[in-house]
Amino acid sequence: MKAKPVWKTDHQSQLSLLPPSYDDFVAQNHPVRIVNAIVNRIDISSIEVTYKGGGTSSYHPRTLLKILIYAYLRNLYSSRKIEQALGENIHFMWLSGNIRPDHNTIANFRSGKLKGKFKKIFNQVVLLLAQQQVLNIKDIYVDGTKIEANANRYTFVWGKSIANSRERIKKQLKELWRYVETVYAEEEQRPNGPDNFEAIDPEEVSKTIDQINKALEGNKTDSKIKQKLNYAKRNWPGNIAKYNSQQEQMGGRNSMSKTDPDATFMRMKEDPMKNGQLKAGYNLQACSNNQFITNYTLAQTTADTTTLIDHLEEYKESFGHTPDTITADAGYGSEENYAYLEGEGVEAFVKYNYFHKEQKQAKKEPDPFHPDQLHYNLEQDCY
Repeated sequence: MKAKPVWKTDHQSQLSLLPPSYDDFVAQNHPVRIVNAIVNRIDISSIEVTYKGGGTSSYHPRTLLKILIYAYLRNLYSSRKIEQALGENIHFMWLSGNIRPDHNTIANFRSGKLKGKFKKIFNQVVLLLAQQQVLNIKDIYVDGTKIEANANRYTFVWGKSIANSRERIKKQLKELWRYVETVYAEEEQRPNGPDNFEAIDPEEVSKTIDQINKALEGNKTDSKIKQKLNYAKRNWPGNIAKYNSQQEQMGGRNSMSKTDPDATFMRMKEDPMKNGQLKAGYNLQACSNNQFITNYTLAQTTADTTTLIDHLEEYKESFGHTPDTITADAGYGSEENYAYLEGEGVEAFVKYNYFHKEQKQAKKEPDPFHPDQLHYNLEQDCY
């Protein structure tokens, strides 16, 4: 005879003599306890002073900071999803002390109270780990990676396109003035030409168009030229103002995203189909020690070479001194970087781009007729 299965009993409606504590459901080695212990030890007075006295009570910023950090640790970034977790996830309930701020409170704290202060909190955590000898901030390893911006990849501005548009307006202004010269070709008195054809300032462009219109008053003018002048008067000054604004936002960059002006278009890492991706993004620079990140900066340039000095200056501002040693790949090797590291007294283990090529060539027999192998006679200025 087949035995019947035995089911484990549940006690969904069973009352407890002593109510359980949230602490009973959180393992002693769970990451949420680490977040709680570390945030309890850092100084958040810079956030506390932003709150005004009086009125209704506020959620304590330390608790909100714990919630945000642990949410990020669990890949939760939406304020609505964080709000949901506070009512469903036992770890969030324990960490928050069972308070349930809504998504607006979480979003306002993140974008308002915490803005510009998170880096200082990060630095405090790094120093805390250094005091516990978990890491060493004197010896660092630097590398970078491209991260995609949360921006529309199809709304972009290119510096070269702006330059071409300016040049096109300048060329058309000159063509319009040449037409004026052809109209006055048979007359002795000719109108004075515009002082400046450069399409740089909206007022200058508008002034040049007005001079052309004034010069053509009372003369028979081609309808296409009139149409072009009307279009130029309506659009070109505004276009030049837009180009100036975009150029100012880009600074020294060659591109930017319209939906995230701080982002630059960069070649991202290849996708699984080996296709290079050109997307709006940032060049994230990070230094580490013992697999802990000790400093981070965001750069708008695509090459790592130009980011090292700013990254180390940020490091010096955060910790009051430069590191003793730095290790980085050949992407950071440049004469400017080497000079800076030497001036700051930093021992550098940074290769230059042609290091491996030179090592391979050193193993080969030298070419006796190469200029480097020939003896130079200084007196006769010859080899």
